[in-house]
Amino acid sequence: MRTLCASTLIGEFFVIGFAGLVAMKDPDLSMATVWTVCGIAMFLCLLLCGLVTRPGGIALGWALQVALIAAGFVVPTMFFMGALFAVLWWASVHFGRKIDEAKARWAAQSEASAPDAA
Repeated sequence: MRTLCASTLIGEFFVIGFAGLVAMKDPDLSMATVWTVCGIAMFLCLLLCGLVTRPGGIALGWALQVALIAAGFVVPTMFFMGALFAVLWWASVHFGRKIDEAKARWAAQSEASAPDAA
């Protein structure tokens, strides 16, 4: 699960950076505000890569997905991109858990069928 979720978060890292470039063109927003918000969101993406398997990591990832969709009020394309990444996040969590379960079953079967070396 960690690999799939981290891949999604790294993709979001770049999308947030590009959204910051688009948001800079809005005359109502200061450059400092845009890059403070984008920088915090980008940092959270990187931080969550390591926290995905910890308690609350998935919930924080969902909160980030909601924030990305809400960013559509500033950069309208983010409604679409945020929804797309929310679907990718769901798929990463869902299929990542299935992969982890399959790996655990395979490891248990390999351990049970391995002859004792002693």
